[in-house]
Amino acid sequence: MRRLHGRSVSAGIVIANVALVQERPLPSIGNACSADTPESELARLDNAITQTQRQITKLRTKLEALPEEGREEIGALLDVYERMLGHSRLIRTARARIAKDRLTAEAAVQQESETLAALAGPKPNTPEEEREAAARRAGEFREIARRLLRNLTGVSFRAFSNLPVGCILAAEQLRPADAALIDPTRIAAVLSEGGGATDHTAIMLRALNVPAVLAVTDLTSAVQDGDLLIVDGARGEIVVNPDPATLAEAQAAMAAEAQERKGISRLRRLPARLTGGEDIELLANVELPAELPLLRRNGAQGIGLLRSEFLFDEDREWPDEMAQYAVYAGIVRGMDGLPTTIRVLDWGGEKGLERLRMLGYAAAEDGGNPALGMRGLRLLLHHPEILLTQFSAILRASMDGPVRVLLPMVTATNEIVTARELFEKAARRLRRKGVKLPSRLPPLGIMVETPAAAMTADALVQHADFLAIGTNDLTMYTLAVDRAMTMDSDLYSPLHPAVLRLIATTVNAALRGHRPVCVCGELAADPHAVALLIGMGLRSFSMTASALPPVKKLIRALSLEECDTLRRQAMLADDPPNLRAVVRNFRG
Repeated sequence: MRRLHGRSVSAGIVIANVALVQERPLPSIGNACSADTPESELARLDNAITQTQRQITKLRTKLEALPEEGREEIGALLDVYERMLGHSRLIRTARARIAKDRLTAEAAVQQESETLAALAGPKPNTPEEEREAAARRAGEFREIARRLLRNLTGVSFRAFSNLPVGCILAAEQLRPADAALIDPTRIAAVLSEGGGATDHTAIMLRALNVPAVLAVTDLTSAVQDGDLLIVDGARGEIVVNPDPATLAEAQAAMAAEAQERKGISRLRRLPARLTGGEDIELLANVELPAELPLLRRNGAQGIGLLRSEFLFDEDREWPDEMAQYAVYAGIVRGMDGLPTTIRVLDWGGEKGLERLRMLGYAAAEDGGNPALGMRGLRLLLHHPEILLTQFSAILRASMDGPVRVLLPMVTATNEIVTARELFEKAARRLRRKGVKLPSRLPPLGIMVETPAAAMTADALVQHADFLAIGTNDLTMYTLAVDRAMTMDSDLYSPLHPAVLRLIATTVNAALRGHRPVCVCGELAADPHAVALLIGMGLRSFSMTASALPPVKKLIRALSLEECDTLRRQAMLADDPPNLRAVVRNFRG
């Protein structure tokens, strides 16, 4: 018997035999220079593009056999792949490399995809929440390049249709498009040596509701085809060839889990309400439209934070007003009347500035730490036409359902005033064009992410319609700790007396000003921390969709008196370890 560990992706306990699936490796890209004419290599690239497009079309037909949530999740990614095969920078520049440098089609695709992946991927100072999205974008370039290279070299793709029913699929690497080939009625669980908890593959496996563990060290060398495995998706643990006692324990856990699933299904339909009858609003943070199925499945009451940066990825043409509107409207309609809060473009430091230069905008030179200086709303006010276009697209979408608009990285009242003037200007422009808008414009709110915003919240609430406390950046700026570099360090912790007092200052200002206030950082995904924040007066939280059930479960067992007691104990804690101990020890 042997135990392996990886990253938990999708919960569930499974006992079954493993089917080890190998992938034929791509040949090494040899001489980059082609012996043929550029015209011949361009023709080869065109044929590979056409073949890849046909394969994606076939993948779409396979989606019909999947659950609705899986179809939407994977379909959204296939949309991205199709755009990248069109008039994208990847294809344009690959063609240019072939024509100018006389490269082979393989070398041109490989070199340009790696260049774009490096540009799109996370940088050393990229915040943690944005690192995940950046890594996914880089993976999209590498995946479509892999498909083109397989078609250029004639190396076939693997298939899962012949695997035994009820098996556990194990692979060295499981890529996003592979998920379209997984039938959740045939595959009991999925394991992979590569991948992570936040990449596209993980998102889609969660949508398919298949228990999964990725990034399992030594997986393909530790298991053999046909081995009996126990997979615990929640704990990220795999037991290879379990002994009788371990097997009996896992069987009992499976039975208990089946009962718990019934409870969670019932929980989704129940309100997030304290024992005394006080209602709590639970919303979801969304990075990509493909996450909507999981959001709905876990019972979110709306989108508390839709990050719009995905619209401005390197693989896309710069989105004009109507292109942005089409995406926002699709998301808003997909929420079926539940509110959608859209945060306008949050670029800054090194993020996005190179693309601004490519578009002809003069990027402000910050120098020094890219987490400081020209970022968020400051950057947008420096380029008001970008903000006007985004405002216009969001205003159009507000006719499709309830929408709120969120301004990132606000530090002063004049920034809100200027942004509101642009918001109203965009509305006037649209009305002059005959575009129908709501009689009352969507609420315009602000992110509280810096000590400056928290300490002046009493002034900011006079100009903002609502507040969203971003505890991730607020912690970083308050404690002077780069959270992208030190997430495993005790130095970075939102459960710090200074951060807690800034949150309290913001909440008190919002309550006095009769403004809604929400927490949308990682702290909102911690059930015990939510109990503390309820005691501080908060009634709205936005978190990753997967965190919704455990947070709701604890809320329904809490009384307001318990939350208030926790608040008083926490506010007396004089250092971070004591504060963390108070919160972690709440209810044992």
